[in-house]
Amino acid sequence: MSLDKFTLEKVLSVHRWTDNLFSFTMTRPAHFKFTAGQFARIGIKVADDLVVRAYSVVSSPFDETLEFFSIVVPDGAFTSHLQHLKVDDEIYLEKIPYGFLTLARYQKPLPKDLWLLATGTGLAPFLSMLQDFETWQNYQSILLVYSVRSAAELAYVDQIQQIVDNFAEGHSGFQFVPIITRDPQADLHERLPILIENGQLEQKVGLQFNPESTHIMLCGNPQMVEDTKEALKARGLSMNRRGEGNIAVENYW
Repeated sequence: MSLDKFTLEKVLSVHRWTDNLFSFTMTRPAHFKFTAGQFARIGIKVADDLVVRAYSVVSSPFDETLEFFSIVVPDGAFTSHLQHLKVDDEIYLEKIPYGFLTLARYQKPLPKDLWLLATGTGLAPFLSMLQDFETWQNYQSILLVYSVRSAAELAYVDQIQQIVDNFAEGHSGFQFVPIITRDPQADLHERLPILIENGQLEQKVGLQFNPESTHIMLCGNPQMVEDTKEALKARGLSMNRRGEGNIAVENYW
């Protein structure tokens, strides 16, 4: 892969959430413009080869730095090395962003209710969207639903509250809904597709899915995305194509 497509950036911070979840920030070149929800392609040198993976941007489009959220894949060619990042390490960033998991893709129905459904590191693009004032201006109700296996994996909880404090002035329609699938004592502990099929998710937030007003975004492990898509389609919602429809997904896995 040609290095001409990349700039060499510097790691600014690393945060370990759990043994297998971490986030990091890096310098952002002035030319790197992205829309909330897009992903970047990041590269590291492994035995003289450049190994590249796609990561949704956590940061606001207006931040001076770039932040990413990663899981450690056991024996993974990329993350088994990336997990050892330290401040001041160098990392490659492809010069252009990618992806269509952006709110601009919705033309019809018009924006009213926004559901952001994530598992694991799929939370990343939604944090970026919530750090864009336009998101709060366009939607009356915003539901951030975050499914993890254990309470320890609920990353960014404090940061979500800070985002609401900083960006949601005067907005009363936001709800953060954690789901902990391996804790039977948790308020919600079933998988997302089941919570949609049995109506518990809607009951929890006091809002129903509506083909005429609902925008739904899915990001996370491929099985969750596929199963949740089918559960939503069974409720009368449709995939967003050519600007029309309710359901949008990220496909960089």
